[in-house]
Amino acid sequence: MNIAIVGGGISGVSTAFYIKHYLPEANVTLFEKEDHLGGKMNTAKKEGFLIEEGSNGFLSNKPDTLELVKLSGCEDILLKSSDEARKRFIFDGSLEVLPESPGAFIKTPLLSFKGKLRVAYEIFAKPKKDDSDESLQEFGYRRVGKEMTDVFLDAMVAGIYASTPAKISAPAAFPLVVKLEKEYGSLFKGMMAKKKKEAGPGGVLMSFKGGVSSFVDRLSKALNINIVKNANIKALKKDGDGYKVLGDNLQMVFDRVVLCTPAFVSSELVRNFAPDIADRLNDIEYSPISIVGLGYDFLKHDLKGFGLLATTRAKQKVLGILWDSSIFLDRAPKGKKLLRAMIGGQRSPELALKSDEELIELAKNGVKNIMGIERVPDMIYVKRWEKGIPNYKVGHLENIEKIFEKIKEHKGLYLNSNAYRGIGLNDCVSNSKKCAKEVVKI
Repeated sequence: MNIAIVGGGISGVSTAFYIKHYLPEANVTLFEKEDHLGGKMNTAKKEGFLIEEGSNGFLSNKPDTLELVKLSGCEDILLKSSDEARKRFIFDGSLEVLPESPGAFIKTPLLSFKGKLRVAYEIFAKPKKDDSDESLQEFGYRRVGKEMTDVFLDAMVAGIYASTPAKISAPAAFPLVVKLEKEYGSLFKGMMAKKKKEAGPGGVLMSFKGGVSSFVDRLSKALNINIVKNANIKALKKDGDGYKVLGDNLQMVFDRVVLCTPAFVSSELVRNFAPDIADRLNDIEYSPISIVGLGYDFLKHDLKGFGLLATTRAKQKVLGILWDSSIFLDRAPKGKKLLRAMIGGQRSPELALKSDEELIELAKNGVKNIMGIERVPDMIYVKRWEKGIPNYKVGHLENIEKIFEKIKEHKGLYLNSNAYRGIGLNDCVSNSKKCAKEVVKI
């Protein structure tokens, strides 16, 4: 069986690994347009600092990523986040600790007394009667009130999706939260019931020594497949019962093809024989985002915490600032500090695509305005993503359902990326495992 995987991000690499795991005799070729694998899961190295261009890790409360780490022999490079990174902050005019207990929530200045009462009322709020889609803002206003939504949910969705509550679908982006309301009629009732059932600790943020790229490198070496980098794949064409993969000076026929490319790339690859699917793929939104890494040889700020997220109403030009050298201690040389500012997203898409010089100034001003740090950074790194993170807008689930329904009409063709059902590393690995089973018909 000849199998092509187009796209060498974490979804493509994981899919390739699991296909070979389930069917060792499969002949697999992985095509990647860049000169390295991993996609947005990439670690830049500059002056001894390790700057993540995208995700910095995964939570250990889901089994699939840990399983992949073990199967690929990468357990020795697993890196647990620092205990200090458990503390997180929200900036809503002032920098405040994110409350992690009922007592801390009662005392937090992030909400008014009236706002806290509205949150407490959640247990009595009537659940939604139907399964219709709604934005996170609509969901939040119904369940926990406007104030809680505009502060906590607003900051949270900026940190995860670089989006806003009004622009993202609650069922698509936070299916487990929506499921609590559906099953228990209340988020609080659901959380209490789940806590009793699970009776165990939550997940811990994990990464890898040397950054996420070290995992991608090790995983790719364990693949035992044909890897073609700098491959500019331009189209697919049906060829009998298989597909012809077309690129620059490239024509190869495969029995099965897995597209692990972003939705807008997959759209163009299938347009000549599946225009209806192409149009739907092109309808999936992406948020532009830029990352600015700021390294300091010396900094008085102790940076005890994970970092901070800013609310929309705080009117800052940064979505958040991660204190990377406090989260994972190997991200900066000993005695030095590394911050990573996030700019743009659905909140301010125009800011993400500004020049390097402008992005650097926005990041420096954000650090100054929110954290009081005026010191000039000794190291600066900028990474701009014009189409960075999929934004699961209202209607996303219906669109995805129709895409996957129609793709079944094209035997041997599969779709798998973070554009569909989850953007995090855990989601990508889990979906890749499922996709691999479908490809080899397990």
